[in-house]
Formats: sequence, structure tokens, C-alpha cells
Amino acid sequence: MKSMETKAYSIIEEAYKEYYPVIYRYVRCRIKCKYEVEDLVQDVFMRLLDYDNMLQKSTIQSFLFTIARNLVTDYLRCYYRKQEMISCAYENAIEFTCGPEEEIIVKDLLFMEKMRLSVFPQQRQRVYSMSRFEEKTLSEISKELQLSMSTVENHLFIGRKIMRNYIRMCI
Repeated sequence: MKSMETKAYSIIEEAYKEYYPVIYRYVRCRIKCKYEVEDLVQDVFMRLLDYDNMLQKSTIQSFLFTIARNLVTDYLRCYYRKQEMISCAYENAIEFTCGPEEEIIVKDLLFMEKMRLSVFPQQRQRVYSMSRFEEKTLSEISKELQLSMSTVENHLFIGRKIMRNYIRMCI
């Protein structure tokens, strides 16, 4: 039992030395935040410890990439969900303002949002408008514009990011 455990640790150690840079680049291509990438790559190798009885030198590379792909997918899913919640909170905050002063502020913000939206590329403008003002889901937008879900998600993500930064500058 001890020798199997020692063998697994040595395989993990060798894999870490050999594949860390490769796995790092793989994750970095998909996630831009350096610190998040470092954490995820570390998690990839930590996950290997859970599978110490299955590790073999011949399959370690594909195993690492499978773990990395799954962790990146989970991270991005969580990230987009968080962005969606932030956007929803922003939209709900606008809906629940009540005084005349707040109404003027909301109208001004909406005007600025529409002005900024007018300089978006046409497709991104359409995707953002359908989501924000027509309250359509990603799948509805995808079907109506005949775009893939990932294209719609990317346009919406970039559009919201630009808009949030612009609104922050205006406030």
C-alpha cells in the first residue's frame, strides 16, 4: 500500500514538473486573470491526489487536460452566472427606485446606456438590446438571430462589461 502511494506521489511530482507550464498555458488561453489561472492549475494537480490509485505515466497527460478542461468549464459557468446576477441586481435596482430625483437619475442612466449602445457593433447591439430591453433569453436570441449560443454569450458578456464600465464612469 505504501509503495503504491509513493509511486503515485512520484508520478504526480514528475507530472507537475513536466506539465505545469503546458497546463498553465491551456488554462491561461481561456481565463485572463493570472491569479485565477494559477489557482486553477494548482487545483488540477491537487485533483490528481484524489485519483492516486488510477495514475499511470502513459495516461497522465490526457488525465491532466481532462481535469483542467472540467475545472475551466466549472469556473466559467460560475463566472457567467455571477455576471448575470450582477446584471440582474443592477436592472432590479433601477426598477425599484421611487422618488422624483431617482427617476431623473434612472432616465439619465438609461439615456446614457442607449447612447453608448449606439456605438456598439451592430450584432452586439442587437444581442444586448434583445437581452436587456426585450428580456429575451440567450436561447431565444440565438434562435432569432441564427447565432450559436457561445457567440450570443460572448456578445452579451462583452457588451455588459463595456456598459458596466461606462456606467461606472458616468456615475
